[in-house]
Amino acid sequence: MQDRVGRSGVTQREGRSTGARPVFSSMLRGAAHKCPACGTGAVFRRYLKVADACANCGEALYHHRADDAPAYFTIVIVGHIVVGLVLAVEMAYRPPLWLHAALWLPLTLILTFLILPSVKGALVGLQWALLMHGFDPEAKDEMPESFEATLPEAARHRLDFQS
Repeated sequence: MQDRVGRSGVTQREGRSTGARPVFSSMLRGAAHKCPACGTGAVFRRYLKVADACANCGEALYHHRADDAPAYFTIVIVGHIVVGLVLAVEMAYRPPLWLHAALWLPLTLILTFLILPSVKGALVGLQWALLMHGFDPEAKDEMPESFEATLPEAARHRLDFQS
């Protein structure tokens, strides 16, 4: 099977990316909820559920290990935004405590739910670029049963061709 170079410059061979994997652009593609390999397919199939494989290029994404890191980074980001705003409003206007609660609790929840998927996508992109947790094309790992069912038809054909 011949190599295929995607629009992101990453070489695909038999549904796995080979060659250079740029860290920053991979993280940006993940933060935009796109596949870190091709930049076209979706990295998530639901709100925070990472797809087993990219629907566009067939890159396996099932072996990522984000664990609690997205939540920690989201807390740091949202905390810096909200605490800075709370302090600025308090120093400028000195509103009552009930108004602080009415402003900052909803803002904190909204920011958290908006930022969390982008942070998780960026971490999946980082793991992909650094060949962590099974993203190495030379690594032999076991595919989950549901993996082949989520692949697009062209990628399934490539898997059949390999066997």
